Amino acid sequence: MGITKKVTVLAVGLGLVTLSACGSSGNDDSSGGGSKTVTLVSHNSWVVSKDVVAAFEKQSGYELKVLKDGDAGQAVNKAILTKDNPQGDVFFGVDNTLLSRALDNGLFQPYEAKGSDLILDEYRADQDKHRVTPVDSGDICVNYDKAWFAEHDLTPPKTLDDLVKPEYEDLLVVENASTSSPGLGFLLGTAAKYGDEGWQDYWKKLKANGVKVVDGWEQAYNEEFSGSAGGKKAKADRPLVVSYASSPPAEVIYADPKPETAPTGVAEGTCFRQVEYAGLLGNAKNPEGGKALLDFLISKKFQDDMPLNMFVYPVVEGAQVPEDFVRFGPQAKDPETMDPAKIADNRDQWVKSWASLVLK
Repeated sequence: MGITKKVTVLAVGLGLVTLSACGSSGNDDSSGGGSKTVTLVSHNSWVVSKDVVAAFEKQSGYELKVLKDGDAGQAVNKAILTKDNPQGDVFFGVDNTLLSRALDNGLFQPYEAKGSDLILDEYRADQDKHRVTPVDSGDICVNYDKAWFAEHDLTPPKTLDDLVKPEYEDLLVVENASTSSPGLGFLLGTAAKYGDEGWQDYWKKLKANGVKVVDGWEQAYNEEFSGSAGGKKAKADRPLVVSYASSPPAEVIYADPKPETAPTGVAEGTCFRQVEYAGLLGNAKNPEGGKALLDFLISKKFQDDMPLNMFVYPVVEGAQVPEDFVRFGPQAKDPETMDPAKIADNRDQWVKSWASLVLK
């Protein structure tokens, strides 16, 4: 989301009500063994329906407590720093752009969740050790403001190549690749498209064409992007933003009144596929509760609930996606992808080079 939001930061960015379920203090025994509380640590975009939480608690016998720890990158880094005495039992929200950092730092212990045989092959990772379980996927893409382009009689861009053309000068806002999950995903998408060397030449052209860089998704989408509800209020002047393929349905579903069509569109030739994972923390105080929670995260009940809460796609065969979500936010047909091993080998150096190129 978080991809997300991860991909998934979309829910918080649009001001949705988060429904974290916290166990009552009377049962919050975190000493292990007889604990009746299981604690999930996540990024700020964790959102789940109350009835789904209730179903988990009834089925498992555990109360669910949720701790939100900033955006995806911040949450992963804090989880690594506190791994010897973790804040919870399960961590959700590490995506494929940061997965190797979590695994290399020993954040998770092995556990193969029940029902994982139904996870679609394209989303699987770490299959030999089962330290993480895929939970959702989404596409990081450039979004455009339909009304702005109609008013200026200009065709919206469709591909990464289009973004460096003169007609799109000073129109694009992106997130900082060193501080933002979608920003990093967009950088990786350009590296996948143009290669180890070519991506730097591409970013030189983007910079020359007036790309604006801000710290994170909320600022980019809600303050700088003219097509968002927040941007309209702030009279933002950038009609292109790095966001998600699932942003248009959110603009429709949570608008009042609800429009017939999405006010924003997606440049499909700019997308990078993001996958989010959850894992049992290495020193979890309630590992049995953590295992039950991981089982539930890939259950049909939870997977069906995700799209309209966290604006991500399920990863389990047979999960249902609501009609509005498919209609206004279809998955990209041919997104850029990158092997997690290649991301691991290059991510830190690429981000350093990107910062030197774009931020100086």
